[in-house]
Amino acid sequence: MGRHPEVLWAQRSGKVYLTVSLPDAKDISVKCEAEGFFSFSAVGVSGDPFNFTLQFYGNIAPQGCKTKTGLRNILCSIEKEEKGWWKRLLRSEEKPAPYIKVDWNKWCDEDDEESDSNVGSDDDDIYTGENEDSSGDEGMLYLPDLEKVRGK
Repeated sequence: MGRHPEVLWAQRSGKVYLTVSLPDAKDISVKCEAEGFFSFSAVGVSGDPFNFTLQFYGNIAPQGCKTKTGLRNILCSIEKEEKGWWKRLLRSEEKPAPYIKVDWNKWCDEDDEESDSNVGSDDDDIYTGENEDSSGDEGMLYLPDLEKVRGK
């Protein structure tokens, strides 16, 4: 029996995003089934097997499942069979396992999705958090030096 890695999740109307926290993973295997089953297995850096199987709340489109492996995480983008917001991640009404947590960094409320400028046709760059074109200072708010504002 393998161990369970930490799994963070978020959703949009058409996709579910899973981030599996497993640094330097090897032999990664991801399987998506139309009935909503998602299976993951990998070998950790110390040779320990990690695996889990989830049954999603709704059905998924296996051909729309993409996986991107980073140094610390395995990022999975899973296409829902039908667009719409799920009440929860899993079909079971029981409390999810403790290794499954909400990814608040990627979370978007149902009524915020249309106004979210990050959701576009190429959302994989957004969901991996990588953007090669941005410099470190862009998007930073200008905050005046407080002592100058106070008149000191």
